[in-house]
Amino acid sequence: MKTKSLDRSPPVQSALVLHPDRSQKDDLRAPRARLAEAVGLAEALDLRVTAGEVVPLRQIAPATLLGAGKVAEIAERAAAAALDVVVIDDALSPAQQRNLERAWKVKVIDRTGLILEIFARRARTGEGRLQVELARLEYERSRLVRTWTHLERQRGGLGAMGGPGETQIETDRRLLTRKVARLKKDLADVRRTRTLGRQSRRRVPFPAIALVGYTNAGKSTLFNRLTSSDVVAANMLFATLDPTLRRLKLPNGRPAILSDTVGFISELPHELVEAFRATLEEVEEADIVLHVRDIASPESEAEAEDVRRVLEELGAGVGSGQRVLEVWNKIDLLDEDARAFLDARAAREAGGALAVSAATGEGCGPLIQHLAALVDEGPLVTVELESSDGEGLAWLYRHGRVLDRRDADGGAVILRTRLDTAALGRFEQMRPRAVASA
Repeated sequence: MKTKSLDRSPPVQSALVLHPDRSQKDDLRAPRARLAEAVGLAEALDLRVTAGEVVPLRQIAPATLLGAGKVAEIAERAAAAALDVVVIDDALSPAQQRNLERAWKVKVIDRTGLILEIFARRARTGEGRLQVELARLEYERSRLVRTWTHLERQRGGLGAMGGPGETQIETDRRLLTRKVARLKKDLADVRRTRTLGRQSRRRVPFPAIALVGYTNAGKSTLFNRLTSSDVVAANMLFATLDPTLRRLKLPNGRPAILSDTVGFISELPHELVEAFRATLEEVEEADIVLHVRDIASPESEAEAEDVRRVLEELGAGVGSGQRVLEVWNKIDLLDEDARAFLDARAAREAGGALAVSAATGEGCGPLIQHLAALVDEGPLVTVELESSDGEGLAWLYRHGRVLDRRDADGGAVILRTRLDTAALGRFEQMRPRAVASA
């Protein structure tokens, strides 16, 4: 007798995506582009999007965000299409979310909840799960007032005159508060461990380079290309969440530490920025920030501005004195005319910009050369060593940037190298007579 295999995969849920258009004058994105991004987020959550719509929002209804007529229209559509979920590409208050669920009789997810759910599914490491869980609990703590009937139950007090006791919602809120406190303590330990790791790397010292950019800009693909790694890279929003650090080999000397961080997005939920602060400190501490942009996207400028805002919120970026280099990715998707225009524009860009294709490798060689030049800010010194001093030679190549090497008479080796101040001090202690000039 054959046993029938059970499909334990969750059923695919149908969804309608709505983007309320507030028509903000400072918004660089068109409403249709914002709707397309919201649809992409819903599909990243494995929802089957049956339709998407931009809803003009001339006046905000305090109870439901959308007007009464639109709420009634969506209720009819939800019933006729047997929808499971309606996604609102905006922030909903707990009361608004509850009222819309009652009116439409389907699950309602706002933008913050949607991104949190994606993060919860994609987190792989223990640290990533801690960060996502904290963000989710902070978000849910204000949403305990829902349609759930069990929240109306009460726990009786002790004794006949003990009073009505503690309501279930009060119990849930207290338990959530305890769990949030425990998660914050665990993440404080993570932050302490990361701080110790950064301190040990400073003693080496290797320059730190951080990749930042809008989600799906190609950061992980570029990271793999530069470091010969195999970090997950896919054409989807938030393909990777967990940070990764690898050694980046630079020409003629010491390597750098390259870190790949979580992708940014417009209106990134505050809960996530706070929860991922331990991870994003890698960006704050970086010597150089590489801002990777999808230059083939029509929304490239708007996405770049969103990244700059998040960096500013973190206390990083140009405003904090960091060196930020823009890397214009996906040039392989442009035609010849667009490429020519882009090259001319890159030459005029304030602070410089480099055009690359992480997919094909075009432009990655000049990018590595440029990074080597950026980290070479130490004094230029001339060092003379015996050719037999393999330990001293290896140390210079490991901790400095050797720009020139020649053999001298008598078996000596003369090198012109750049060493930062700390490395130069240590080398002078190791080989007091080796440094000929600085």
